[in-house]
Amino acid sequence: MPPEQRVSPTEFADRTHPFRRELLAHCYRMLGSLDDAEDLVQETYLRAWRSYDRFEQRSSLRTWLYRIATNACLTALEQRGRRVLPSGLDAASETPYAATTAASNDIEWLGPLPDSLITSESDDPATVAAARDSLRLALIAALQHLSGRQRAVLLLRDVLHFSAAEVAELLDTSTVAVKSTLQRARAHLDKLAVTAQGPAAPTTSEAQTLLAEYMAAFENSDAAALEKILHRDAVIEMPPARTWFSGKRTCAMFLAAQALGEPGDWRMLPTIVNGQAAAVTYHRDADGTYIAFGIAVLTTTRDRITRITVFGQPEWVGRCGFEAGLSAIV
Repeated sequence: MPPEQRVSPTEFADRTHPFRRELLAHCYRMLGSLDDAEDLVQETYLRAWRSYDRFEQRSSLRTWLYRIATNACLTALEQRGRRVLPSGLDAASETPYAATTAASNDIEWLGPLPDSLITSESDDPATVAAARDSLRLALIAALQHLSGRQRAVLLLRDVLHFSAAEVAELLDTSTVAVKSTLQRARAHLDKLAVTAQGPAAPTTSEAQTLLAEYMAAFENSDAAALEKILHRDAVIEMPPARTWFSGKRTCAMFLAAQALGEPGDWRMLPTIVNGQAAAVTYHRDADGTYIAFGIAVLTTTRDRITRITVFGQPEWVGRCGFEAGLSAIV
């Protein structure tokens, strides 16, 4: 494009902005970190703006942006270690009364992704459902076991549904190499027992009921009610603490002894994180005000909670779109 025809910043933004949310989801799937994903999306748009005059439209604008974003993620992955959850580090604690152990600073933790950042109420329901299933925590954790190249090919083919030829062009490789890499990536996920069936969708009545019961149990400090809705193989993990717990009885005893506190100590509000039912959590301060604590992401079957992943950093409350504090009367 000759200099006099260079697109204006406003026109560039109008053309590329519709893809920002899906690119954020893609970079998050690749990296397992919202902060890193946001940085890489920003870098993608900067690179696209700088080279837009050389975009020859041999592919769609969307495909071109995915090419830039994917390769930027692959470069970033060369300098980063595997992101993990506590259950990917050590064995579960054998006692519910164990003190939670803080991890060393060199561990890179898998982080959550609030759905509000990548979906909206106006989106097609089928598209939202597919996006949520591809963002569940178990899948993102499993992707960390793949090489960057395997991760990229699997996501581009199985999640974004690019053809093998399109992926080959995106990654500057051959169609044969794409098919081989995809086969190895799928086999690796199979070994990790990551199934196509994810947790109950967060908008189902069953998931909403379990979330409501979970929140009520905490707010009322009702250990019996909480134990009732836990699966026999339930897991609780709380990054950045390395300590985690497994088994219905152990988890229930840990919650009763170390988490529930007194009635009224907690206030919770429903949300959706990583395509799963989740609770934004507040803890009562000395003056009776409820201060942001973090988020709890639930993995559920139709009638039981199988995993509770607590991200106990107050900033996640704001990133989910909620206030940093609640009045004592809420």
